[in-house]
Amino acid sequence: MLSGILPWLAIIFVFGVVIFVHELGHFLAAKATGVYAPRFSIGFGPAIWSRKWGETEYVLASVPLGGYVRMASRDDSSMAILEGGTEQPAPESPTEGEALPRWYDPEAMAPFGPKPIPENRLFESKTLAARLVIMLAGVTMNMLLAFVIYCAMAYSQGIPLLRTRVIGDVRAVASAPSLSQLHPGDTVRAIAGRTVSSWNDIDRRFDSATGPTITLTTNRGTVSIPVGAPNSATRDSVASAIVPYLAPVIGKVVGGMPAARGGLAGGDSVVTVAGDTVHTWYEMTSHVQQSPGKKVEFVVIRQGARKTITVRPDSVPADDGGPPTGIIGAYQRSDIEHLPISVGQALAAGWQETWGIAGSVVTALRRLLNGTLSVRSLSGPVEIGHASYVAAQAGWAMVLRLIAIISINLAVFNLLPVPILDGGQILVNVAEAVKGSALSLRTREYLMRFGLAVIALLFVIVMYNDITRLVKNLLGL
Repeated sequence: MLSGILPWLAIIFVFGVVIFVHELGHFLAAKATGVYAPRFSIGFGPAIWSRKWGETEYVLASVPLGGYVRMASRDDSSMAILEGGTEQPAPESPTEGEALPRWYDPEAMAPFGPKPIPENRLFESKTLAARLVIMLAGVTMNMLLAFVIYCAMAYSQGIPLLRTRVIGDVRAVASAPSLSQLHPGDTVRAIAGRTVSSWNDIDRRFDSATGPTITLTTNRGTVSIPVGAPNSATRDSVASAIVPYLAPVIGKVVGGMPAARGGLAGGDSVVTVAGDTVHTWYEMTSHVQQSPGKKVEFVVIRQGARKTITVRPDSVPADDGGPPTGIIGAYQRSDIEHLPISVGQALAAGWQETWGIAGSVVTALRRLLNGTLSVRSLSGPVEIGHASYVAAQAGWAMVLRLIAIISINLAVFNLLPVPILDGGQILVNVAEAVKGSALSLRTREYLMRFGLAVIALLFVIVMYNDITRLVKNLLGL
């Protein structure tokens, strides 16, 4: 029973934390600037649970696809379409049988009581700066959540140290043909004439190289490799083309994923995949990635005995919009040590990780707009729910990392200039400030409808992608 409940708990927890933090940002900013906020809701539609503390009703609603903070506004009618409710005062002297708000209070402001909302408590009464603070507070809180998670993880886990200097794989890079002189199994002894003692040293030497080329000395000789300018895409591609040796030993399998369903287990040492002998973890994963939806035969050594196991990798979209790739839900046995770090180092690591992922999300959005990334690569609630379940199987560290990634994605997405999203609302408020007057109700209605249409279209696309992917994996296509 617990295994059946776990996926739902993981999904609710991941979605709930990200949405709650976003809406909490709006709520705290509204309260700080004096805007009346009668409702704080996680979800849309009818309330499953609600309580009123102070002047705010806190709600868990039936449609868990987001949340909102209801703020007093002159434009009550358009927001009521999405959020429900009204800011109209309740009757001061209700007649017998007349319906009253659930939390009716004869001394309260609308919608809970008969007192009208003062002009200075309306959202529109605040300065442009205050309104921008309120609208940016949600994405700020999401970014802050990710930053805190990454800092905490960095501090608790320390600096990962991989002591090996043995090359596990060398990938081709068109701008650096001399990489072909390196081979799996080579031991790196020095870079730029400086001795290295771990793979961390190798990464640092590549990052700190100042010239357009770098010399890499192995047990077989010295190779000169063009690396391009510091922080360039060329340097990144060359540095990532040389990967460390990791033994093809499974450390852990994720329950419900193909590896577990097929019978692979932690501790299995992989000998062959699809009939080919594998010597490294990268060789094994390469076979898996190239076989989405196809049966793959593994030969493993388990407790000294040789076993043959058939696994059918799930199919997932490629990040670059290309052919789908295969995954089985198996983690490599960790050969990484962790060295303690200071609070300052943890803060720096968290900052770098947070903004690095935010940059990747922006790049993906740009590629979607210019057509170099297919919309088929987008995922929705079903895929995120599956990822939440997989993360829960892997442990709290993976759950927290997933929360951070989704939180950053939500922050960037909300800044898009689409009416109904924070970015669209920011543009509307700035436009009104420049214009010197509010947009007409008709214009606001058209903008709201356009925003709803965009979000609805996006929802249809991601749900289609999720369901298609799920059906293909179930049918083994």
